[in-house]
Amino acid sequence: MSDSHDARARQNAARLSGTVRVVGAGLLGASIGHALRAKGVDVVLADASPSQLRLAIDYGAGRAAREDDAPRLIVVAVPPDVTADVIEAELAAHPDAVVTDVASVKLEPFDELRRRGIDLTRYIGSHPLAGRERGGAISARADLFIGRPWVVCRDEQTRPADLALVEALALDVGALLLEMTPQEHDRAVALTSHVPQVVASLLAGRLAEADEGSLRLAGQGVRDTTRIAASAPELWVQILGANAAPVVELLDALAGARREVAPALRAPAAPGARRAVADAIRQGNEGVERLPGKHGQNRRFETMVVMVDDTPGQLGRLFGELGELGVNVEDLRLEHSPGAQFGLAEISVAPASLRGAIEGLEERGWRIAGNTND
Repeated sequence: MSDSHDARARQNAARLSGTVRVVGAGLLGASIGHALRAKGVDVVLADASPSQLRLAIDYGAGRAAREDDAPRLIVVAVPPDVTADVIEAELAAHPDAVVTDVASVKLEPFDELRRRGIDLTRYIGSHPLAGRERGGAISARADLFIGRPWVVCRDEQTRPADLALVEALALDVGALLLEMTPQEHDRAVALTSHVPQVVASLLAGRLAEADEGSLRLAGQGVRDTTRIAASAPELWVQILGANAAPVVELLDALAGARREVAPALRAPAAPGARRAVADAIRQGNEGVERLPGKHGQNRRFETMVVMVDDTPGQLGRLFGELGELGVNVEDLRLEHSPGAQFGLAEISVAPASLRGAIEGLEERGWRIAGNTND
């Protein structure tokens, strides 16, 4: 066996050993099961829904529980409104196991368990920031967590060996470890996930009342800002209710910012009005530039818009010719114009690559509809 083969085998080897019990066989729970089983880990699945459990097992996310199971680690992947109840039950039923959960809110279940007087020494909250538009075991996939942040919330009672198990879980599924307190986590997701959901839903709600003529003008901007509005209301009622305080604080701040801009738009010719609007847009520019991009870097990319005929193989040909030009695609967005036989591919590249990419593609017959240097 070659040294490179040995290195790959060590890299693919699971950090976890023994049995991992996953409670909740929906999208996150079943995806964890698939990812761990791909590493050779023994995964036991449990779910309140017998049909959901059978479906996840049929898809290969894990096996059914046996009486002699002795899990070292338990992952609770259930809806937020029952997370605390299931954590309490699992801690009692498996006194030798470490219990973590993957709920999107961390402080509320932790505080609720403390109010009940539960010994939380063996409990470590965590949260993988990953998901899909569709839920359920049928949508689960082993690569769901690769390259995604996984927050672990330790406290002063956390034992190093227990923490190592939860960290091994995150690393085995390919996630990137982050450590936060429950308070820090909930404030962070309020800003980066929960408030965007509310804002997107409120904006998309206006589309429900719009006339058909207006909707025909919808471009990538409105699609980008409303994409997550398709999320399930039942789940978000639970999430927002469990993290209401930081969400309300941020919504109030947004309302204050709106009150500063609205008078300027009511009287755009008034002294200082244009500056107020420009400052609001500029502050948005600064915020976007702070978002981590590819490989976690805070980098600004340039974009070009390429017209792509709506025929098979055209997008693949575009990527192939960009590769021949030595241009790395940093990001991609596709927009289809209603009634048109072509789409618009908005491609982000490193600034130094933009001009060469445009010239090279035009020489190969591609039509460039615009770029950030225009």
